[in-house]
Parts: sequence; structure tokens; C-alpha cells
Amino acid sequence: MTDRKTELAANLATVEERIAAACEAAGRGREEVTLIVVTKTYPASDVRILAELGVRHVAENRDQDAAPKAAACADLPLKWHFVGQLQTNKVRSVVGYADVVQSVDRARLVTALSKEAVRAGREVGCLLQVALDAGESARGERGGVAPGGIGELAGLVAGSPGLRLDGLMTVAPLTGEYAGRERAAFERLMDLSTDLRRAHPAATMVSAGMSADLEEAVAAGATHVRVGTAVLGVRPRLG
Repeated sequence: MTDRKTELAANLATVEERIAAACEAAGRGREEVTLIVVTKTYPASDVRILAELGVRHVAENRDQDAAPKAAACADLPLKWHFVGQLQTNKVRSVVGYADVVQSVDRARLVTALSKEAVRAGREVGCLLQVALDAGESARGERGGVAPGGIGELAGLVAGSPGLRLDGLMTVAPLTGEYAGRERAAFERLMDLSTDLRRAHPAATMVSAGMSADLEEAVAAGATHVRVGTAVLGVRPRLG
């Protein structure tokens, strides 16, 4: 086993222990929570090692990095998640490899995703990114639709060819009433998910929690956690 594979295996085992312990503490089955490894800034060789170690879900947040990496790993049994803010001029590329786009937050993006999914003959899963720092009707600092806009946007996704409404995603906000209150933020997301599922019963996915706060997300009921640093290590500073 190479040094890097040994390192990633140990990190994965530690993260797995954390998720399992959080599930047990919450009275949940381990199978209820899916680990997504965020591979941004790391090379395709790391993605290959992760696949060898059993990882099946990986995430990227920049198309210029993700597209070549996904192409280099196209032979692997992976599901690719796009989790970054997505500009419409990148949609065609992203639809080429992303199985799920977790950052859907505006009507124009839905229209572009639908057009390209149909053109590519693909079905793309969509999570609405919820901005819990946006009040009821604005946009968040890091993108996202305000809670008050979920219903309308969900209806648009559900009615768009080539798209599948899978659920909701959030990032613990740095400002506003939930700043520093990750558990409360994730519980609010779960309440919003309950509301969404009344109209869209199949939209059961709730993506929340990262390396520092995955336990809070699992406790609140998240179905997917997005972990990067805890698996791959601290990222080098860019620039």
C-alpha cells in the first residue's frame, strides 16, 4: 500500500467512526447517512485511491477542476456531485459529468440545466441550496435560495425535463441568526425538508454537514454529509 493510500485509508476510517458514532447517538442506522468526499484541489490519483477504498460519492465545486478530473476517472463506479456556485455558462460542461447538482438556487439556472440535460440525454438530480443567512426572501452570501423561495423553485425543477428534484442542501451560515449554531441550522433545514416532501415526496435527500460539523448534521437528520479536509487533509492555500 502506498503512503498516500495508507493515509487516506486511515483518514476514511476515522471519519467512518465519527459518522457511525453520530448515527448511534442519534438512534439512526449507519446506512441512513451517505458520505460524500469533497475532492476539490486534489488530483485524480486521489480519487482513484478513494474509489479503491470503497468511496462511491465524490464532490467538486469548480468546473474547470472537476471536468478533467471526472473525465480521467470515467471508468470508476462513482457518483459525481457538483456543490459549488454554478454559473450558467458552465452548465453544459457540468451536466456532462455531474449526477447531482447540489447548488440549484435560481430559476435561470434550472432552465439552463434542463436544456443541457435534455440535449445530453441525461437525468440530473437537483438539490435546492438553501441560504439560512438570507431571511425569507433574499440570497445568501454564498449563494442559495431563501426559505421563502423553496416552494416555487422546487416546482420549477420538478416540472423541468431532464431534471429530478432530490431534496435540499445547506452550508452552515457564517452570519445571521444561525451563525455558530450549526445544529439549529441543520434542524431548520430538516423542517424545510419536511415541508418540501409534502408536495414532493421523493425529494428525501438532505445534504448538510462538513468535516467540522458532521455530527451536528447527523443528529439533525441529514442523509448526506460532505467531508473533504478530514479525509484528504488540509488543502494548500491557493495563490
